[in-house]
Amino acid sequence: MCTVCGCSDIVTADGKAVGHSHGHSHDHGHHHHHDHGHHDHDHGHHDHHHYGQGEAGVSVPGMSQSRLIEVETAILSKNDAYAAQNRRILKALDVFALNLVSSPGSGKTTLLCETIKRLGDAPLAVIEGDQQTQNDADRIRATGARAVQINTGKGCHLDAHMVGHALDDLRLRQGAFLFIENVGNLVCPAAFDLGEDCKVAILSVTEGEDKPLKYPDMFTAARLAILNKIDLAPHCDVDLDLYEANLRRVNPGIEIIGLSARTGEGIDTWLAWLKARLADKAA
Repeated sequence: MCTVCGCSDIVTADGKAVGHSHGHSHDHGHHHHHDHGHHDHDHGHHDHHHYGQGEAGVSVPGMSQSRLIEVETAILSKNDAYAAQNRRILKALDVFALNLVSSPGSGKTTLLCETIKRLGDAPLAVIEGDQQTQNDADRIRATGARAVQINTGKGCHLDAHMVGHALDDLRLRQGAFLFIENVGNLVCPAAFDLGEDCKVAILSVTEGEDKPLKYPDMFTAARLAILNKIDLAPHCDVDLDLYEANLRRVNPGIEIIGLSARTGEGIDTWLAWLKARLADKAA
């Protein structure tokens, strides 16, 4: 958990949690107010949030396991309060929000860009999370979509507080899609609710059929698993049936879509799934 890896609250040598290492202050009474009637999409406006500046400052020698669990529980409790606030905003707008999670190199951004192009005029926006650079956000903006970049610095995941500030900048339209592209990591993002409707785990066929077994928390938390780059399967000696079996072993109810963002195979199934979930949200 992030208490140990140092990307969330700083823990001092005496075991005290001393708050986020984001490098700037927030008004924690902030309620992320939105003008719900605002439909102005300035695609040239490049919103960019920086977090995680400075040293992680983690030191836990002699810290008991019970104290670690206590601090972790407090971090997640604070995060869940912000997530509930985000969820209320998204529900009021009938926005369908997806938390896209994966390892680095799974093809998340390529798939997201292709998805945006194929959704055409559908209202949508993107929150892009990376430790450094805004390269992926620039790729997304090149499609014409509105994107807010969040750089987490040393942080290995997005949290609900960061997402709440990004929502303020996006001013989402009624009935829109919100794609949250999380930092490439299959560990910490599993534990942090952002207020999204569901997590979508993207898995490249090149990563190995045992990936769901190695990172069960993420695939248990995900509603949908996208098996990406299936065009490479014949060249990688990949057992697609074993991928599916291992996904269902850790999450019997998970939905699975195989596709290739490069060739377009399976993309229509993915788009149909998205549109059906948006309709469910508005119902």
